[in-house]
Amino acid sequence: MKASNSDIRRPRLGAGRKAMRQAWLLLVGALLLPFLAAGTASAQVSGTNSSYSRFGLGLLNDQSSGFNKSMGGAGLGVRIGNRINNLNPASYSSIDSLSLIFDVGMTASFGRMVQGSTTVGAKNASLDYVHAGMHIGRGLGLALGFVPYTSIGYDFSSPEQTIDRDANSTLPITGSTSYTGSGGLNQFYAGLGWKAFKNFSVGANVGFLWGGWNHLLLPVFSEGGVVSSSYNSLIKSSSASLKTYKIDLGAQYSVRLTKQDWLNIGATAGIGHKIAQDATLLIFTQNADTTTRTASSPFSLPFTFGAGAAWQHKNTLVVAADVQHEWWSKCRVPSETVGDYVPMKGYYDDRTKIAAGAQWTPDPLHKSYLKRIQYRAGFSYSTPYLKVNDMKGPMELRLTMGAGLPIMNRHNNRSVVNVGVQWLRRSASGLIKEDYFLINLGITFNERWFLKYKIE
Repeated sequence: MKASNSDIRRPRLGAGRKAMRQAWLLLVGALLLPFLAAGTASAQVSGTNSSYSRFGLGLLNDQSSGFNKSMGGAGLGVRIGNRINNLNPASYSSIDSLSLIFDVGMTASFGRMVQGSTTVGAKNASLDYVHAGMHIGRGLGLALGFVPYTSIGYDFSSPEQTIDRDANSTLPITGSTSYTGSGGLNQFYAGLGWKAFKNFSVGANVGFLWGGWNHLLLPVFSEGGVVSSSYNSLIKSSSASLKTYKIDLGAQYSVRLTKQDWLNIGATAGIGHKIAQDATLLIFTQNADTTTRTASSPFSLPFTFGAGAAWQHKNTLVVAADVQHEWWSKCRVPSETVGDYVPMKGYYDDRTKIAAGAQWTPDPLHKSYLKRIQYRAGFSYSTPYLKVNDMKGPMELRLTMGAGLPIMNRHNNRSVVNVGVQWLRRSASGLIKEDYFLINLGITFNERWFLKYKIE
């Protein structure tokens, strides 16, 4: 019996003109969206309210994506063809040859900062990432994306102290110092992953970092509880506009354990270097006395190294663990000395991060929706990388859980809504303790754009 003209006989690989146009339009959108989103985010929120962001380049942002954010951020050994794993660019070589992947996510945070008997609440929101990826050739995968690297955002004051009494009114004169800061570094990257041999892949991310570094120190005096401008305050403003590159290399090796089990081993390395922009310290008073000092190229990015492994059982279970080390102690920041403003070391510690997590899908093709959900959980721990007044800065502990909710039928679980929650503690002995409840929300769009059907 001869099939009618409307019968679909078989799929054939290829990219039709319409599909290609749609794919490239989406890629162009992926390139534009980060800049629009970053501009909006920087105008409205900084991504943090932490007083610890006053130090160094600010607080380091979580670099993980939707699928592994709820797995504690582990991912150096993860190799899944329908996801973009920006933590290890070697994984791009596994991207499905028929799919275009687009991934975007954001986080809302609700925090509490405690020091002694003082407690302050904080709310914030931030864009976490925008990724796009596709297969571009035999054993080659391409990824493009936007990921914030650091965040600066704080506004606090030191306790008021009595300095003197006015000679005429005898009212007490008190003083405090206001500290405010804003900025942070954003990253746009392009990455390639290449399957060099049967089970071995290599890759690289080349990123462009840009952003601001702005801090203001403002003494405030009061007379009898009323703010007074009669006193000549010494105001200090530190600022820098930063632009530089970032290069991260990656490798992955896959070992088949059984017919249904794989072990993927991954490693990454980041190239540290000096940032070639200056920082400016402006010192002025209300009497318009002004002094400007410049620190030449006072910032650096660290050398980094990471290693991880991921065990994958069929399409139902992924268990991953990572260790990363960052040599921040060799990096510099601008520091004010007697009559000068110069780059100095000693404000950072080397940072080690441990992360582990798992994703479990009971049955990806089952008719029950609950059995097709991707359930995730994990944790991470980071040693301090900042020093605060020559003391070790805050360590970070995260507990995470979440799910990937399929948005198509049971024969297509590639596109998902990623939801997750995290508890984050940031604390150091004798310093401020911060607790945050984070809500992560994102979407991974993964459809077969490059499958052409032959009509007979």
